[in-house]
Amino acid sequence: MPFTSNNLPVPLTEIKLNLDEMPAKLPEKEVPSVTNTASTTDLLYCDGLDTEDPWALPELEGSGPSWKELNTKQRIKRVVIGIVKGCLLLGFLYFFVCSLDVLSSAFQLVGSKLTGDIFSDNEILANPIAGLVIGVLVTVLVQSSSTSSSIIVSMVSSGLLNVKASIPIIMGVNVGTSVTSTLVSLAQSGNRNEFRRAFGGSAVHGIFNWMTVIVLLPIEIGTGYLYHVSKAIINSFNINAGGQAPDILKVITEPFTHLIIRLDSSVISGNAIGDPETKNKSLIKHWCVTESYTVTQNISVSNMTECKIFQCFVTENGTFREENITTKENIEKCMHIFANTNLSDMAVGFILLTASLLVLCTCLILIVKLLNSVLKGQIAQAIKKILNADFPFPFTWLSGYLAISVGAVMTFVVQSSSVFTAAIVPLIGVGVISMERAYPLFLGSNIGTTTTAVLAALASPAEALSNSVQVAFIHLFFNLTGLVLWYIFPFLRVPIPVAKKFGDITAKYRWFAVLYLLLSFLVIPLAVFGLSMAGWIVLAAVGGPILFMIIVIIIVNVLQKKVPKCLPPFLRDWDFLPTWMHSMAPLDRLFSSVCGCCCKKCGKSEDEEKPKEQLPADLSCYDNPEFIQSQRL
Repeated sequence: MPFTSNNLPVPLTEIKLNLDEMPAKLPEKEVPSVTNTASTTDLLYCDGLDTEDPWALPELEGSGPSWKELNTKQRIKRVVIGIVKGCLLLGFLYFFVCSLDVLSSAFQLVGSKLTGDIFSDNEILANPIAGLVIGVLVTVLVQSSSTSSSIIVSMVSSGLLNVKASIPIIMGVNVGTSVTSTLVSLAQSGNRNEFRRAFGGSAVHGIFNWMTVIVLLPIEIGTGYLYHVSKAIINSFNINAGGQAPDILKVITEPFTHLIIRLDSSVISGNAIGDPETKNKSLIKHWCVTESYTVTQNISVSNMTECKIFQCFVTENGTFREENITTKENIEKCMHIFANTNLSDMAVGFILLTASLLVLCTCLILIVKLLNSVLKGQIAQAIKKILNADFPFPFTWLSGYLAISVGAVMTFVVQSSSVFTAAIVPLIGVGVISMERAYPLFLGSNIGTTTTAVLAALASPAEALSNSVQVAFIHLFFNLTGLVLWYIFPFLRVPIPVAKKFGDITAKYRWFAVLYLLLSFLVIPLAVFGLSMAGWIVLAAVGGPILFMIIVIIIVNVLQKKVPKCLPPFLRDWDFLPTWMHSMAPLDRLFSSVCGCCCKKCGKSEDEEKPKEQLPADLSCYDNPEFIQSQRL
């Protein structure tokens, strides 16, 4: 391509040397005017001003020859490799789900006593803010919203907790269940763009739950909206006791997980309702088959007034009365690894926690690697097109509601929102599912997990059936109201852009993902819990100004992007503040200095792993005369 400049052409070797020695950059807000459109594009690319949308789904192109170019032997080989990869993918997915189940058991072993003590304190549960935080922390501890919900239902049915006091705890349970998908997204931190999409996809679930709580908790405290709606539903229907919710997924996973650990689910519920028989009992199940029978025993009477109630008889050894006593006989011992151990629940919990996390991360990394190798070519494009397809106009809006229905049905089938959302996150990361399609799937998962709670509540005793079902309906209407708030109207789907912003920050500063986890599910809930226990005045005095400042910052940020001319000159950016108040660069330097050479090795390895296809584009900069002349200037 001929030079447009009148200057003599300079050899490429000299140009590279000059660029290395004296790097020159274009002004940030100005691009040199050129007459050639292609030259402008090259300048933008070479200067690092990447205009490509980082959230656009990547092209899943085939890495090898097409099917038509293969001979018979190569085609058979490709089919066999595909079948093997598919079997490996199903196997790793099975162990991934099993590790999630064992992880939940490990958290219950570690935090079972603490959970029982927290739930047994009725004074704390009477505070709605404290109840919300307890719901979050307990669900994070036990890693199972189903376990937390069952505890709440058992407490309501036993009369230890009224329905109104359970509502904030239900909201907290809904928030706490989103921590699993965020933990799963950390396994894709090796690739910057995959981590951006995976973390953003997991964050949209938590952001939706938090935003729904922020809106509905004050409304519930002031009006009792969820309580009255659920009460009206209960009174209008003749609800009869039903069976247990179907355990479809556990039929597949329990044969393996029961070889590792089995828990006595009645112990943690007994601790929550203050049952003295379960106070010092181990959560580990040692006897799997027991038989209960009733025998009549003679009980010595120490107080003769008892004979007015019971029928007594006198013998030469004293006065006795008959009483029926239920005894339990152990018949068959469990076959899991820890059936004969003398270790404490805490020790077994930490062993299982370490092992399950190791298996979980290993399976997840291998699943992502297999997905990256399998999802190539025309088949991958077809899968991606089907998952992200929309109905033709004017029925485009129905696509999202179909995704909500699919998410609800799939969660009902596997009977675990954590498993479903954790399986979706890697697909978002590798670029198979878009954020806009994953969002309604997560909303459907929230609704699906409440339907299993409704079925479980129907198995409650007849005298406690009404309250138990009402708690389950409160959980359902909480998520339905959140769906109306943040999905029905497209301009109110605020969680999507907020999650994308979080994903962009995480792609640049990967430690932000851990910071988000700690702040959202530990530090902020504990701080709010402590302030709420100090009293409403203290909570308002400390939290009020902080909340006001956050609202002002959000409004100013929106005005800076939309209508900056409406703001005073000094408020059109945050440069007047110290760097640490409007940039994460100081924190990044701090973390980089702490991790030292490890971060340098990671950064170096990532740079070395850049695709070779980018090299010709970089080298082509030197063939562009406009770029060369701009660098000379």
